[in-house]
Amino acid sequence: MPASTDIERRDRAIVAFTLLTGARDRAIVSAKLKHVDLIACSFFQDAREVRTKFSKTFTTFFFPVGDEIRNIVAEWLTYLRQDRLYGNDDPLFPKTRMTMGETKRFEHVELSREHWANATPVRSIFRSAFEAAGLPYFNPHSLRNTLALLGQRLCLTPEQLKAWSQNLGHEAVLTTFASYGTVADSRQGEVIRALGLPKLSAESASMERLPMELLLKEIARRVPAIG
Repeated sequence: MPASTDIERRDRAIVAFTLLTGARDRAIVSAKLKHVDLIACSFFQDAREVRTKFSKTFTTFFFPVGDEIRNIVAEWLTYLRQDRLYGNDDPLFPKTRMTMGETKRFEHVELSREHWANATPVRSIFRSAFEAAGLPYFNPHSLRNTLALLGQRLCLTPEQLKAWSQNLGHEAVLTTFASYGTVADSRQGEVIRALGLPKLSAESASMERLPMELLLKEIARRVPAIG
């Protein structure tokens, strides 16, 4: 994504922040600078000010999606604070100011110090970004699916699974991996073929079973309640 203007830098940072935190678009547009801690690598989703699902307050720590993504967000926050002199209560992603251009028409040319009223502009930013890259449109929420799939590959213990799930704002691990963790066809084939290969060791096989055992226990716990 281009980053030669304030608007372009903001738009690129929005996409990066969505992947870095997995936050919902409504939370992103209502977040303030004070909610992001670059030292702790965290996003405090304070329901008193951030529009979270079910008005739930929780902390998200940056997902391990690469230094490039984190640096884009860090540079954006530094720019707002040091160059634009934004304060703690200013929006993390300010909306575009409407100004009169030379043609006597309103044009979007600079940032304001106001929050967007809703998340529609974020979806428009995503759509434009994917179109510019020659890719089909994926909405902001789809990056939560991406992170759920990444968690399936990285998490090896019940504790890691639980932490990953909490980071997405979920109370139960089952929510993360049942509602968000659909395996793509290409990856499905890889997994099935790999199951036919010899295991490296009994220890590695045991580690691979841990997440599945946790999920099966959670399913067993919830099924009677459903019935």
